[in-house]
Amino acid sequence: MSVSEFFNMGGYALYVWSSYGLTAVLLGWVFISPIFARKSIIKELKIKYRQQQRQRQENTE
Repeated sequence: MSVSEFFNMGGYALYVWSSYGLTAVLLGWVFISPIFARKSIIKELKIKYRQQQRQRQENTE
């Protein structure tokens, strides 16, 4: 078996390599999306915390 035969996959190269590529993209998304979600959640929580602090200060004055 030569290298070109391996990459050709017996005529099914388009299906095999595209499925590998799609799998790699989806796995990358699964690992990266929580990082972006975490950043936005922390940002939202900081905003809510500041709002609560302002409300507490206004209620005590």
